[in-house]
Amino acid sequence: MFCNITDFGAKGDSITDNTEFIASAIKRCADSGGGTVYIPAGTYLTGPILLVSQLTIYIESGAKLVFKDDFSIYPPVKTRWSGYECYGFSPLLYGNSLTNVSILGAGRIDGHGGAWWEVHHLLRKGEEYDHPQTKKIAELNTFLTEPKNTNLVEWSSQFLRPPLLQMYDCNSVTLDGITLENSPFWNTHFVYCNNVTIHNVKFKNPSDTPNGDGLDIDSCSNVRVSDCHFDVGDDCLAFKSGINEDGRRIGKPTENVTVTNCTMQNGHGGIVMGSENSGGIRNIAVSNSMFIGTDRGIRIKTNRARGSYIRDILINNIYMDSVLCPLAINSFYRHGVDKNDYSLNDATVIKVTDKTPRIENIHVSNVTARNCRSAAGFIYGLPEMYVKDITLRHILFEMTTNPDEKGGEPDMVKEPLFMAGEGVYCKYVDGIEFHRVRIETRQGPALHLENVINVELDHLIMKSKPKYSYSYSQGCS
Repeated sequence: MFCNITDFGAKGDSITDNTEFIASAIKRCADSGGGTVYIPAGTYLTGPILLVSQLTIYIESGAKLVFKDDFSIYPPVKTRWSGYECYGFSPLLYGNSLTNVSILGAGRIDGHGGAWWEVHHLLRKGEEYDHPQTKKIAELNTFLTEPKNTNLVEWSSQFLRPPLLQMYDCNSVTLDGITLENSPFWNTHFVYCNNVTIHNVKFKNPSDTPNGDGLDIDSCSNVRVSDCHFDVGDDCLAFKSGINEDGRRIGKPTENVTVTNCTMQNGHGGIVMGSENSGGIRNIAVSNSMFIGTDRGIRIKTNRARGSYIRDILINNIYMDSVLCPLAINSFYRHGVDKNDYSLNDATVIKVTDKTPRIENIHVSNVTARNCRSAAGFIYGLPEMYVKDITLRHILFEMTTNPDEKGGEPDMVKEPLFMAGEGVYCKYVDGIEFHRVRIETRQGPALHLENVINVELDHLIMKSKPKYSYSYSQGCS
């Protein structure tokens, strides 16, 4: 079945509300057992779009879907929001428990997120905001504990902004060629999905978009991401698997994912794992990609509340330019830890429990990073659970020579550690190998080791003015 939305009354005049026309075309395909909904050139204003199984949405070059910013038309639905299973505003483009869904073409999907961002900024300022839908969301979420204690939101209003596109518990999904932009919250979010192909997609959000991630792969299996471009306001491509007790309860990892031939521009991180990793993250391969101007390049983050693991990660053939810190691995991420239950003192050993995270078997090779502003690398475990088995091979970390560069935090630990043009900092690590690694610092040693054991240095080269290339502190061997 082939359904052109204009045959159902749709008009690409940027004025007509096409919600019902698009829904009618989708229903016709569903009633026929499947088919293609075709969106020709034009600008189509619409409300939420609910996808069905055995469906292809084809958005022609020159076509743009623009979503209305009337909050009342986005009813509460079951979702996962920042790692918690809960109810929130319906994603603008939403599929739940579907099979064989494709969104193709060279057209654009615009979330028109400005009104959503404005309310978020009001809440951040401490102002009150209520809406009939937020009250419904709060009622549906009564099974949750107090939001401040769960880190669900930082304020009383349940204004849980939706992603632009969310596929929830779906199998065999393809995105190809489209541009997704201006999302209210995360741009594109896959949750509990299997067999996903994402090719030649552009993820775009303004640099100041709050929580404006590009692509979040959340407790998904067998995912392929290739030839995509990211230019966003938060993490470019993030791997997640639920948060704290809720994530451990579900226990579904993100696993078996390949990422290749992608470009990451701006954003807080190029490839990011965590901090919502409580279902586990494993078997990830990233290759042949570029990170330009991101805050961090490769970033792995977790903390004493998360538990589970991030392991068996292979990253190869990466070029970075003008990133803050090219490699950050951090078990002491300071956000989202309940201070009543967890010691935040980074020198205090606490009991290992199911809340203790594990990071291990991380292999990074053939990376060139130039004009870095903070530290060349930051690898920071826990005193009770060291980061284990890190391999760095054939790598160039070149720090900026700008004497006015003030640097910044290579990653967010309890006590902010600001670095500017310095080398690789390692603390609480068991097993790290440097093989043909060249570090060009602006100041300080190429490598600082503190409470690190089982170190292998093979052709670690430094080029800078400082007299000493290495710095060892207590507990190193």
